Amino acid sequence: MRKPALPKLHAVTQRSLSAINHFLHIEAVGGLILFFIAIIALLWANSPFTNSYHALWHMPIGITLGSFYFSQSLHFWINDVLMTFFFLVVGMEIRKEIYDGALSNLRVALLPLAAALGGVIAPALIYLSLNHSPDQIKGWAVPTATDIAFAVGALAVLGKSIPSNIRIFLLALAIIDDIVAVLIIAFFYSGGFDTTGLMLAVVGILLVLFFQWLGFRSAFAYLIPGAILWSGLFIAGAHPTLAGVILGLMTPVVTYYSKETCVNSVSKAIEAIQSSNQYETITDSAFNLHKVQREILPPVTRINITLHPWVTFGIMPLFALANAGITVGDLDLSLASAHHVMFGVMVALMLGKPLGILLFSYAMVKLGICQFPKGINLAGILLVGLLGGIGFTMSIFIANLAFTNETLLGAAKAGVLLGSLLSIIIGLGWGYIYKKNSAINS
Repeated sequence: MRKPALPKLHAVTQRSLSAINHFLHIEAVGGLILFFIAIIALLWANSPFTNSYHALWHMPIGITLGSFYFSQSLHFWINDVLMTFFFLVVGMEIRKEIYDGALSNLRVALLPLAAALGGVIAPALIYLSLNHSPDQIKGWAVPTATDIAFAVGALAVLGKSIPSNIRIFLLALAIIDDIVAVLIIAFFYSGGFDTTGLMLAVVGILLVLFFQWLGFRSAFAYLIPGAILWSGLFIAGAHPTLAGVILGLMTPVVTYYSKETCVNSVSKAIEAIQSSNQYETITDSAFNLHKVQREILPPVTRINITLHPWVTFGIMPLFALANAGITVGDLDLSLASAHHVMFGVMVALMLGKPLGILLFSYAMVKLGICQFPKGINLAGILLVGLLGGIGFTMSIFIANLAFTNETLLGAAKAGVLLGSLLSIIIGLGWGYIYKKNSAINS
């Protein structure tokens, strides 16, 4: 008797969905997609359809609730609303690393911490050495950021022969870099604070703590406190995406269920399913199994896993599409200020990042405060530094905050794209040399 085709189809579907899920959580893929989306944005912005590109992002979108009406451009909804979820993931990554990761031990975190600070200070100084007017100086922080997805994606292209400690070092450095970027946005790119907005933000934070005290475990329950926090920061004059970082740092890092509780719950559920023929009993037991599967992971991990594909393959590519489209014909470099901004950002990313990371790391080791992780030498630190020069997402985000002048903003974005592209090319070139030398020495 032939076996029914449906179970086989289910098996194929399950394997396909599993492969897709694995694909969606590969960091390198996210970097490659960002690269292609940036190219599409540039081609679109410089095609005969350039007017449609710019018109799309300026299209107003509003929300009406009774007499309340709030309208902003599509660009605002992407940069100030959707990017809050990107910063939420960043905040949860920082929270997790501080709890039990690369930042949990100060002595372990000291070397990537010093390297990250070097990677912020050196680019800022190089940029400021080339830009002196008040309008130009505002962009000092643009070349200080590192795009984690792009950097990790470029490193993955080099293959598994690159020591795993280099990847860990790069991730730790990029996470610290994100912390610095968040602090820079909070202190240097937020307007004068409105006390009413700050009070509303505090109410949002208190509501989050109250919900946690009550034991609310569903992420959806925190949408209202999160919206209140976002609104408070927006009214206060701070950048509202910081709400994502705050919520991420407040996300619990421990499981609600102990190991013993999980084992007992699973055993009871399986025993009930095996011993009962009643549909309701089996359904309840299956629901309990699903509940244990959900609660066995700490919220900071579970929510991160859920949001990761949406942020990596939805929000970040959309941000790139909306912000990377520089119309070359509109790029006015005849002004010395615009030329200096573009050149300053490009050189600061391409040269300042690796220089600062390398010098600060070497100084910490030379002073005996730190030592290089196993399998990493100065050549490996240089590789991390070169890939750290890939600014892209965060650099463009800061550029949008730094410049209100469209000419200078366009120049800054051009500098980010050129600096990031050159960092990728030089970083991959050095990476292949590093791989070859490592293979010979081994």
